[in-house]
Amino acid sequence: MADDDLADPKKYLEDSCKPKCVKPLLEYQACIKRIEGDETGSKHCTGQYFDYWSCVDKCVAPKLFPNLK
Repeated sequence: MADDDLADPKKYLEDSCKPKCVKPLLEYQACIKRIEGDETGSKHCTGQYFDYWSCVDKCVAPKLFPNLK
């Protein structure tokens, strides 16, 4: 089987888990909006970004790892 035929199951699972992580996503988007005008570069939304992806990863992991070889 060619590499082009392989599909990444993680991407599909992430897409299916994102709706379950709406609250952290909204918090991240609100942070982005708050710091829009910051030209100093000292403000960031790293915490909110990682909170969102942590939520997605926690949803994906139990579904993904049993299918890996």
